[in-house]
Amino acid sequence: MHIIAHIRTDFPTKFGIPRQSGLIDELAGRVVFEEEYRSAEALRGLEGFSHIWLIWQFSEAVREGWSPTVKPPRLGGNRRMGVFATRSPFRPNPIGLSCVRLERIEFGTPEGPVLHVRGADLMDQTPIYDIKPYLPYADCRPEATDGFAGAVFTDALEVDFPPTLLALLPEDRREAAVKLLSQDPRPGYKRDGARRYGVPFAGYDLRFTVQDGVLRVCEVTPLDEMDGHTEDNA
Repeated sequence: MHIIAHIRTDFPTKFGIPRQSGLIDELAGRVVFEEEYRSAEALRGLEGFSHIWLIWQFSEAVREGWSPTVKPPRLGGNRRMGVFATRSPFRPNPIGLSCVRLERIEFGTPEGPVLHVRGADLMDQTPIYDIKPYLPYADCRPEATDGFAGAVFTDALEVDFPPTLLALLPEDRREAAVKLLSQDPRPGYKRDGARRYGVPFAGYDLRFTVQDGVLRVCEVTPLDEMDGHTEDNA
């Protein structure tokens, strides 16, 4: 297996990343190829596809050995399911699969051809093993069932993001930030209404609380001004 590229996203850590790809289309990412694979010929025809599959490595979850069962956070972290019935990063082989929208291909950059994508659920600098086109006639299954995962899906939270704090973010990241927070980035097994949480996103730490179905942003701080205090980012 060879790493062919890395993705650049606004998520410097795992915390806060959407639980699946495609949930927030406003999240931008750039797939930058390793030097050996910076070939425009290798991308010939890809511009005709609206979506692509990214096959990637759970680079922060590589470990020796494996467990046949895991505790999905969406089930509160206290129920075990078979690892092959989940999308847990802790697998015999740490491989992930994401469907993202291909916004455009940029040629002639100092980094070679770059894929601009939307809706990625990957941490910044995640290694990419392969890229394949998404085929609606083969990959879309409207009749598919979603097992236990569908039963625990919750409605989006209402987000109270004061305009003065929202204005601190880059304009092209504001809508994505609001939608990201509406997905409730807290771990499924940590739902303390009195606790302040923080999501590192787009160079800022977004601090918030959640009570009665409303997420309230209380602080926005540039990450380069943080003192390493990250205990709430978990």
